[in-house]
Amino acid sequence: MRLVTFERNGQRSLGAWTDADRRILDLTQMAALARTDQAAAFSGMMALIEAGEGALDLARGWIERPREDAMVETRDIVVLAPLPLPAQIRDFLCFEEHLLKSSAAAITILSGRDADPEAKRRELEASGQWKIPAVWYKKPIYYTASRFAVSGPGEDIHWPAFSNFIDYELEFAAVIGKAGRDIAREDARAHIFGYTIFNDWSARDEQSVVMEGRLGPGKGKDFDQSNTLGPCLVTADEIGDPYALTMTARIDGEEWSRGSSGAMYHRFEDCIADVSRGQTVHPGEVFCSGTVGTGSGVENLRFLKGGETVELEVEGIGVLRNRLVR
Repeated sequence: MRLVTFERNGQRSLGAWTDADRRILDLTQMAALARTDQAAAFSGMMALIEAGEGALDLARGWIERPREDAMVETRDIVVLAPLPLPAQIRDFLCFEEHLLKSSAAAITILSGRDADPEAKRRELEASGQWKIPAVWYKKPIYYTASRFAVSGPGEDIHWPAFSNFIDYELEFAAVIGKAGRDIAREDARAHIFGYTIFNDWSARDEQSVVMEGRLGPGKGKDFDQSNTLGPCLVTADEIGDPYALTMTARIDGEEWSRGSSGAMYHRFEDCIADVSRGQTVHPGEVFCSGTVGTGSGVENLRFLKGGETVELEVEGIGVLRNRLVR
C-alpha cells in the first residue's frame, strides 16, 4: 500500500493512494462507514503502524473493494508528511561514496580560498583529516534528528536566516513497525513497516563549524522544516528489494544526482541491530539511510541560491518535491 496523510477542509485523515496516485481511499472515512471496532487504528499513520497486521489486512480489503463515498481526488487535497510527528528520527551515514565525494569537495572549497590553492590542497590531503575514519566501516554512525522539525511534500522550505549555504540531501528511510530490543540482524527486516523518501536539508556553513566540536552537526541540521518526509509511506511488502532502488535528484528539472540504494555499505538491518542493543526501538521511528553518493549539491560543487524546486525521486516510492524559499 501507498499510505498518505492528507488534509481536506481543515481535517487531517489517513489514506491510501490508488489509480496511479490520482485518487485516495480515505481510510479514516472508510473505517467510519464500515463501523469497524478497529476504527481507532485508522485515525492516523502512527495509529495504523501501532495497530499491526490485522489493521493492515483490513485496509487491504477496503482497497480491493473501495466505497465511492470514501474516495477523494488527489488534486482536491493537501498531502502532508506521512508521519508529521514521528516517534523518533535517526539519520545514518550508510553510503561510502557520499563521504568520499564530500571530503574531496571540502578540500577543493578550502583550497580555493587560500592564496596558494595547490599548496593548500597538498597540505589538506596530507593531514589525513578528510579520510574516512576506521570506525565508520565497523559500525553504522548516526545522529538523532528533531522529530519536531518535519516538513512534507509540496511545502515551501524557508531558508534559515543564520545560514548562507543550504543544501539538499537525497536519502530514503525505513519506518519501524514492530518494537524490539537486542534485535538480531537476520530478524531486523521483520521490524520494518515501510519506506519513504527523506530530504535532510543542511546548513553547510554552520555544519562545518560545529562539526569541529566532534559531537555532531548541531544547528547545521537542526532548524524548522529541516527533515522532509514523503510523499507517501510505502508498506514493506510493496518494495521487492529495498537495496535495488534508483535514487535521483533534480533541481528545477535538471538532474544533479543519481545513485542506487544498493550502494549502502551499512543496511537498515545493520542499523536496527546496532541501535537496539540494550535499547527498545518503537513503532513509528524513522531510520534514514544517509545521503546516496552524489546526492547533495556540495558533492558536485553545485550550490542552491534559493527559489529552486528540489525533487528527490526514489524508485517505487515516488517524488518528494519542495521549493526552497530565501
